[in-house]
Amino acid sequence: MALSISAVVLLAIIVFLLIKKSGLKGGHAAVCILLGFYLASSTIAPTISELTTNIAGMIGSIKF
Repeated sequence: MALSISAVVLLAIIVFLLIKKSGLKGGHAAVCILLGFYLASSTIAPTISELTTNIAGMIGSIKF
């Protein structure tokens, strides 16, 4: 659960920065948000969740 909340916060910050700095329009951001909601309810949602969990695990295992 903490991972998904962190991912949501990180993605929200990225979208905010894209709107402010890169000229992403509010309508484009809304379309991206709607796409996320539709993907979450689709049959590909478990695959996306597993992929992000695996990537987060790989990043977490990197030793600096």
